[in-house]
Amino acid sequence: MANSDISYAELKALLGKSESLLLVDVRTKEEVDKGYIPGSIHIPVDSVESALSLDPAEFKAKYGVSKPPLDAPQFVFHCQMGRRGAMATQKAQSMGFQKASNYAGGYKEWSDKEGK
Repeated sequence: MANSDISYAELKALLGKSESLLLVDVRTKEEVDKGYIPGSIHIPVDSVESALSLDPAEFKAKYGVSKPPLDAPQFVFHCQMGRRGAMATQKAQSMGFQKASNYAGGYKEWSDKEGK
């Protein structure tokens, strides 16, 4: 299994230039309400499997973005500290999203580095 963690710098670069990045925040709604990474969508970790099982039209209606293809090169999960993001990434990979990755630093590192 490929190393599926990405760093703050890698995520920052993707956010700056990639049109195809899909960044999924798998924290609770309460956590997201306190702050989130701009451009992310919220799918709680226990909903990842059902979300990725939706057909594309349902996914778009529910989350407001296109469902990623199985070979989506820039499909990134994150949580607060990394653990739930890793679980979600493994779940997505097991469903065929081979290049799914986890921003291991999570929102905690992001907010520290962004000075939030």
